[in-house]
Amino acid sequence: MSNAIDTAETENNGSEDTILSHLNELRIRLTWAVGSVAVMTIISFIFAEPMLDFMLRPYAASTPLGAELQVLRPTEGIETFFKVSLLAGAILSMPLILYQIWLFIAPGLTVKERRYVYIFLPSALILFGLGIAFAWFVLVPASVQFLANFLPDIFNPDWTGQEYISFLISMLFWIGVSFEMPVIVYFIARLGMVTAKALRDQWRIAIIGIAVLAAAITPSIDPVTMLLTMAPLTVLYGLSIILAYVGQRQFEKSVAVE
Repeated sequence: MSNAIDTAETENNGSEDTILSHLNELRIRLTWAVGSVAVMTIISFIFAEPMLDFMLRPYAASTPLGAELQVLRPTEGIETFFKVSLLAGAILSMPLILYQIWLFIAPGLTVKERRYVYIFLPSALILFGLGIAFAWFVLVPASVQFLANFLPDIFNPDWTGQEYISFLISMLFWIGVSFEMPVIVYFIARLGMVTAKALRDQWRIAIIGIAVLAAAITPSIDPVTMLLTMAPLTVLYGLSIILAYVGQRQFEKSVAVE
């Protein structure tokens, strides 16, 4: 009886140690990720002003008032400056953030599966960059043009710096993150957590989810921006189904070998 109790206590202590070790590992990875963002943000102070000038171009091209933005509070200008620096810091630190994510999940993978880091990091970074490029060259001009010229006889598009920059930052960053969907789906399928058939059968629900996601990640409520956001996300979902099939086949092969 006492042996059974001791065994149970040992198993409980082991599980508690495992949870604590995972939490400690998560703390370490989060510290590195946050630290990298902080360092890159400080470095970004150097070129934050040129970035502000660059980000004003869509506004200047869409309004007859030029490229100047209002500031309504004494601290609004410096707050906007810091927001731009934080955006640049988050983008520049994305490689290290993704690497920290990989280091957190790698201990649960086999030696062969860990080699996929050479696919995960480059593909995630490329898709993140493509998402930002799509947002800047397609979504931003279309949405700013639409919003700046909506009922011009009634509304004067004399926007504040903080609202305009927050609008761009939200759109650029979250579109970039959402473009990483195929990579995430592939690795989830590679671990046997989802199948291509399940994704294919649930495409109607996925379209509704994409619509909700598009409405959430785009700060604009106009239908033009939402439809432009949904189009690439729908294509990426189709790509995710293909990659899920590939990941599923690889998972099945690995299970058969074991």
